[in-house]
Amino acid sequence: MSALTQADKLVRMANQIAAFFRSYPEEEAVAGIDKHIRAFWTPKMIAHLENALPDQGERVDELVVRALTGAEPRAESPVRAATRDPQLLGAGASDAG
Repeated sequence: MSALTQADKLVRMANQIAAFFRSYPEEEAVAGIDKHIRAFWTPKMIAHLENALPDQGERVDELVVRALTGAEPRAESPVRAATRDPQLLGAGASDAG
């Protein structure tokens, strides 16, 4: 069995994000995926995944492709504003613990 490539790992992670957002209306899901990836992934990771999209074909969830290759999302992300930006994480963090 061959080792997973960096692109394989990024596709798997992006598809997991898409699976989470799949229960939302489609445009909100696309916006949520876009916001999550841009807030928590490094620019290098994003560029690597974007460059790998043509070679990955149907392995990449359609919502991920739309989030990465489309224009600005047409809906608001369902993710709370404080969690879209890691620097604002404290503003939306739980008071537990």
